[in-house]
Order: sequence, then structure tokens, then C-alpha cells
Amino acid sequence: MYRDETRKIQIGDRVIGGGSPILIQSMTNTKTEDADATVRQIERLREAGCDIVRVTVPTIEAAKALGKIKKRCDIPVVADIHFDHKMALAAMEYGADKIRINPGNIGGADKLREVVAAAKERGIPIRVGVNSGSLEKDLVEKYKGVTAQGIVESAMDKVHMIEDCGYSNIVVSIKSSDVMMCVRAHEEIAPICPYPLHVGITESGTVKSGSIRSAVGLGIILNKGIGDTIRVSLTGDPVEEVVTAKLILKSLGLRKGGVDVVSCPTCGRTNIDIIGLAGQVERMVAGYDLDIKVAVMGCVVNGPGEAKEADIGIAGGIGEGLLIKKGKIIKKVPEDELLATLKEELDNWDC
Repeated sequence: MYRDETRKIQIGDRVIGGGSPILIQSMTNTKTEDADATVRQIERLREAGCDIVRVTVPTIEAAKALGKIKKRCDIPVVADIHFDHKMALAAMEYGADKIRINPGNIGGADKLREVVAAAKERGIPIRVGVNSGSLEKDLVEKYKGVTAQGIVESAMDKVHMIEDCGYSNIVVSIKSSDVMMCVRAHEEIAPICPYPLHVGITESGTVKSGSIRSAVGLGIILNKGIGDTIRVSLTGDPVEEVVTAKLILKSLGLRKGGVDVVSCPTCGRTNIDIIGLAGQVERMVAGYDLDIKVAVMGCVVNGPGEAKEADIGIAGGIGEGLLIKKGKIIKKVPEDELLATLKEELDNWDC
């Protein structure tokens, strides 16, 4: 199934699947037991553009804290559960909007049925998660290694386990740190899975390398019409995950809104600190709710022409720079006033 064909699943006040907009997810790295710290991080994620957030629930104290966190958050909260079915039950009791489990390690068929029954009673979706790094031994042997086919078979086995309990409020996630294996797995599961797909490249790496790997993998998968919600998994501040996810969706034309900054590479004609200026502009525009493109160009030779497709831009010269609007030079200002001039235009943007 492709995006417009998957079932719609309600997660809190958000909907994924059935052609709904692709939602961005992230996961806190605080101790969930520390409700105050977790809420502060969730608020930062929400402000950055996160639509759904996941927290780990390894203890009963974390489950109880989840109840406090839920009361103070404006976005759906997903409980991440491993091994202990009691934590899944507790998380749902304390208000989780969705639970993430691996039905194969939750403690057996009876305990899985207990978890599914509680989810069904409350209408809480279950996300089935399968990672290539934890693929079952029999599937590794069957396919002579970790393969896309093995990942898909494992995921669909887990889906059938929940369906056999009489429940179909399901989200499916199949992930691998191998970018192309992840792509192939999604290509194979999309035609046979009627449920929304949560897409990501797991263990993708640091902010720099992980963003590149995620952009490549998610870009290929999403461009095929596959995927209903995404997470960019990075080793770093989870806010960076959201920033990167937004850029990936905007680059694919799958999300609108927010200022898009484009900038030229440096060259011998550059007479200003274009690297520093572009960084300053990117940080500055993060606070504007404008659906426009801003160009930052390093010289006045090609700046106006290169910036003509942007809504507004600045181009540096020797000790001065140009303000460019819709490809036309509006004014010339001293270099140290470029940023302030651009900000004034954005503060009064009306076209």
C-alpha cells in the first residue's frame, strides 16, 4: 500500500495514514522519571516542529511520570516499551497516546493478548517495531544473513500476531542502519501492508553523517510514495532530528511553511564572511512563520541573478552588500547592516 492507500490511524489529536500529511516524530533522551526535564525537552521539540514524541518507559516510576508529562504537553506522547508487558499496561493506564512494542519480546502470547486487550479497550494504537539489528535467528538463517526480505517477514509476522488478537489499530516500523537495505525493505512491505508506515534509518550516526544518511534513505523511500510518519535518528540533541526531518520533507515538496534558506558556496570572489552570515541568517529566520525562500549570496557579481528565484536575499560586496527582492536590487547597505536590514524586511513582510 502507498501513502494514500494505508489506513488512517488516530494518535492523540493527530492522524497518520490514508494520504494525511507526513508527521515528524522524535524521541526524548531525558530520564522519563524526571517529568520536568522531559516536559522541557518535549516543549523544545514541539517548538521546532515535532508532531509526535516518544518517551521510554522502562520502570513503573517512568509510567507514572508519563501521566504528569501528558497533562503538560500539547503533542501526542508515545510510550516505548521493551520486554516487560507490565510497562505497556502501566503506560496505557497513565495516558500514553500510542505504545511501541515488539510482540516477539513482550513475554509470550498470553501477555501480548493482555496488552492488546488493554489497547483495544482504550483505542490506543500499537506500533510494531522491527530493526535489522535484532532480526530473529531463524530468519537470519533462512535468508543467509540479515536481508530486506527477513525484515519484512519479521514485521508482518508481528502484525499477524496482533491481528490474531482481534486488533488492527496498528502502525508498522521497519528500520536498518543500512540505507539501501532499508529502502528495499520498504519497497517490499509497501504493497502488502495496509497499515501506516513509520519510516527512518536507525542508528544513522551523528548530526552530520546521520542527517546525510537519513536524507538519502528517507528521500528515496518518501519519493516512492511510501511512508506516513518519519523520524530522523541522530546521536545528538533531538531537536536536530526535527530540524533535519523538516528540511527533508520541504526538499521533497511534502511540507510547506517556514523560511527556506539557500546560500552559495564560497569562492575567490567572496569578500564577506558568507559562512558566518549564512549561519546567522539560518538561526534568525527560525523564529518566523513565513513560507518564503531567503537567499544568502557571497558576491555582487552573480548574487542578484542567483537570488532571483528567492523571495528575498542579500549579497555581499567589499565592505557592503545588496538587499535583493524578487531578483531586483532594492538597496545597498554597509556589510555590518546586512543582517539587520534583512530582519527589518522580514519583520514587515506583507507579500
